[in-house]
This record gives sequence, C-alpha cells and structure tokens, in this order.
Amino acid sequence: MNPGPAGPARVTPFVLSGVTADRETAEGWARWRVTRHAFVAAPDLDLAAYRLLSPRARGLHDLHRAATHANLAFQETPMSVAVTRLLGARISANALKRQPTTRAGVMINGGGYQGKTETACEVAASFEDQWLDLHAQLNPDAVPGTRDLHAPVAYAQTPVTATPKGICEAVLDFYGADHAKMTLPQLVQQVRAALRDHGTTVLILDDITRLKMHREADQDALDLLRSLMSMNVTLVLIGVGIPGSGLLREGRRDPRTGVLLNPPAGRGKSYNDEAATQTERRFDLVHLDPFSFDTPKAKTAWTAHLAGVEQQLRLLDRTPGMLTTGTMPEYLFRRTAGIVGLLERLIEDGCTDAIDTGAERLTTDQLDGLDINLGNLPATHLVDERPAIPTGDRTARKGRNTVFDEQTPTTAAATTAIA
Repeated sequence: MNPGPAGPARVTPFVLSGVTADRETAEGWARWRVTRHAFVAAPDLDLAAYRLLSPRARGLHDLHRAATHANLAFQETPMSVAVTRLLGARISANALKRQPTTRAGVMINGGGYQGKTETACEVAASFEDQWLDLHAQLNPDAVPGTRDLHAPVAYAQTPVTATPKGICEAVLDFYGADHAKMTLPQLVQQVRAALRDHGTTVLILDDITRLKMHREADQDALDLLRSLMSMNVTLVLIGVGIPGSGLLREGRRDPRTGVLLNPPAGRGKSYNDEAATQTERRFDLVHLDPFSFDTPKAKTAWTAHLAGVEQQLRLLDRTPGMLTTGTMPEYLFRRTAGIVGLLERLIEDGCTDAIDTGAERLTTDQLDGLDINLGNLPATHLVDERPAIPTGDRTARKGRNTVFDEQTPTTAAATTAIA
C-alpha cells in the first residue's frame, strides 16, 4: 500500500480478469506460464489501518482479500519436492540428448487434489522459461524459411473416451491444427510432425488413467504413447491409481524402501505381456502422497506447511500461530487427511466466512460449521479424482498441545484414522 497525501492509505489496485488461461492450447499455456506468479496479494492491514479507509476503499480491499484467499500461492511440500527433482532432472537431461534414442518418460501417480498437475506444470513451465531464454525465444530446430510456433511444452488432457484418435486430436488441438476427417495413420503422422515442427520437448498428458487397458483400443493408445517417446519428447503421464491401471503391470511396494516392485513378465491373459516391459522400463513412476501425521518429522512438515498458508491470509484479526499452535494442526489434519487441495478449500471457505461474519480469524469452532463441498467441480473433472472427504468428530481436543507428542502404535493408528 502507498500512503496518501492526506493520511489514509490507498489500496493497491488490482485487476480481476474474467478469462482463465486454458492450458490445453498453446496460446493459453503461454499466457498461464508468463502470468502464473503475477498475482499480487492484498496489503496486510490490521483492524486500525482498515478503519482509516473510506467505505469504497474498504469494499475494494475486501474484494482484494477474497481474491487473495481464492488464489493462494502454490507451495512446495516434501512430497512435491521429490517429484520436482525427478521430473526436472529427466526433462533437462532428455532435452540435451542428441542421440536418436528413446527418451525416458515420467509417470506421476497420486490421489485427487494432491497437486499432481500443478507440480508437473510448474516444473515444465520453469524448464520452458530457461529453454526459451537459452535460445533467445527462438526454435533452434526451426525449418528454414518458416515461422512455426515455438512450443517447448505441450499439455493435453486424455479424452474421456481414450482412443488413439482421441489422444491424437487432443494433442493437435493444443497447436490449433486441423484434424478433420483424418484416418488414424494420418493423425499419428500429423502429431509427429506437430511435435517436431513446434520444437516440443515435453508432452504432458493428464488424467492418463482414463485409459482402461482391458480394451483393445486402449492398448493401441498405449502403443501410440510409446511411439511418441521416439520423437525426442519427454512424455509426462499424470493419473490416479497408475500401478493398478494396466499402464504398468500390477506391482507391490517394498515395505522397507517404498519402491514399487513389478513381477517379471510372464504369459498371462494380456494380448502381449512382453510388450508391457516397454512401458515400465521407459518410465519412472513417482508418487505424490498427502501429508502424514504419525511421526514428529511428519507433524513438523505439516505445521511448516500451515505456517506458509497462514502468512498468505489477510484477516484483520490474524495472529501469529493461528494455524500452527494449540490443537489447530491436528484439527486441520483430521478435517483434510493431509490433502493439500482439501486444506486449501477449507481455509478459503473459512476466510470467506470470517470476513462475512466479522470474526476476522479462523478457529476450530468456526471451521466446525463448514463442510468441504466438492460439488462445484467442473463436469469434466474425473469422479476418481475427487478425494474422500473425512467425516466424523470435528471437535479438536481441548487442553494441552499434543502435536509433537511421541505416539505409540496404538495412538498413532487412532490419530491417523480417517473415515
């Protein structure tokens, strides 16, 4: 905020655009990439400074606060950091390869509302920023005499009915390429030409578990994805329940290391068991899990995340430790099961209620009256992506803070039990 000439402070102006960047087009992706960190949060005023504002300035400030709570900055978690490191290293290494060998891809697995898509898109956008700067915003492999659109990263959602033609059309739609009345071989050729001509080095396919491998068309689609990996492109597949979807053969986690172990290929009911190894050997599978609350280290990480969220809130009666002291960390974990998307929804709704009622702070009693409602998600959102919302006793235990207490196996199980 800037001090005015006569004393009262002026609210920093901000603009609310009614258009949301559509990352499924090259233009929309570019717009999102260059503006993804452009939002400016509302000034952090206390009640005394707020009362000095004119009625109109208060209204604008309240609107800016609401926008701030609806656009909380993306925060890394210990789990997303592991994904970022693997994905960033794989994209960079593949982009520098010059041998005509197949590029290894990455599969990101995790439950709904855990930040898989945002984590992958942020890594890809950061790579594209550096790649464009390295090549002076130009396509280093452009065809002489042409001015092809340079798109180092392409993002598409897997169609609801995932067929080879549907996947090709979704990728071509990103570039705005015409694909009317094309046969499958023509579509495949068009996709390969589009990836090459636009200098695309990273192809992200979201909701990949729409591919159900019991259908022959889906097996053909998987063959198509493998063929795209030979186009010097890092293929990034994002989905829920990837290990059990058939994209990789059913495996189990090693309880000691947490690594997914796949059994050796054998002669089963699949039309081509041996071909499955071409997938598992060409992809790194990484899991993006929610927070846990069963060890002191896990509790510390959860509390640190809450501290980052708290600093972004613009409530007039916000006090240090509002989300991180007392029983609040344990309460918020119970309400959200450690899922960052559910936490964001609960905090956003809580801040709206706190402003509307004049409470201007978050408490467990106030949050008890709010339900986490995911019913207003877009119709295109997968049902499988919607996480189970914890139910049961919402009331936090009163008394001393037990957040950092050592837990026995019995109490740990009780604490982490989510309905």
